[in-house]
Amino acid sequence: MNHPHSSILDKLTHGFVSSCQPVDDGPMDRPSIVASMAVASIAGGAAGLRIEGIDNLKAVRPLVTAPIIGIVKRDLPDSDVRITPFIEDVIALKNAGADIIAIDATHRKRPTEIAVLIEKIHQLGCLAMADCSNYDEGMAAYKLGAEIIGTTMSGYVSGAVPTEPDFPFITRLSDLGCFVMAEGRFNSPELAYQAIKAGASCVTVGSAITRIEHICQWFDDAVRSAHNDKSEAIA
Repeated sequence: MNHPHSSILDKLTHGFVSSCQPVDDGPMDRPSIVASMAVASIAGGAAGLRIEGIDNLKAVRPLVTAPIIGIVKRDLPDSDVRITPFIEDVIALKNAGADIIAIDATHRKRPTEIAVLIEKIHQLGCLAMADCSNYDEGMAAYKLGAEIIGTTMSGYVSGAVPTEPDFPFITRLSDLGCFVMAEGRFNSPELAYQAIKAGASCVTVGSAITRIEHICQWFDDAVRSAHNDKSEAIA
């Protein structure tokens, strides 16, 4: 790669990113705890981090040297786009220490055009990651210069959310030479393994690492299901 920031991509290649995003307004949703999650993630082998929110990013940045993907999430009244929708968000993420800035790159109504956001990210000296829901969006972002194409939004734009990750999406992007970030429902080591085998350059894992409430719910559901099965067998 000839990009001046190719060393950042090299660090992420064939590794995984820990997305340190606690449940909103939950007991873990504090910058100091997010920072601890981040440091623990790096200690456990994470090649990079995905951090939401300026205060969280400011808490994490002084503690790690690994690449950080920064995002800001917003709930907008007139758009379904949530991830880094404004130029001001891009600037704030850069100033807080992000190496990579991720944006929603879906083809939906938005306050700021994708091309404008990517141009600003590059102007500030950061890498651009495009969170996409399908192949056409991924290719459009790739042509606009996004260095990382993420499968982040696949399954989350309309209809019921699938259980499995979108492996065909990963493979199609990989076959065209994109740096592919597998993201979305990679909640076990086996699925992360499959992502790399499918052609991903890197895998982002979130809930399975940093959302205790979600992990506990999985185990609670499994145990309750087992008790129900036992009861039915006895009956």
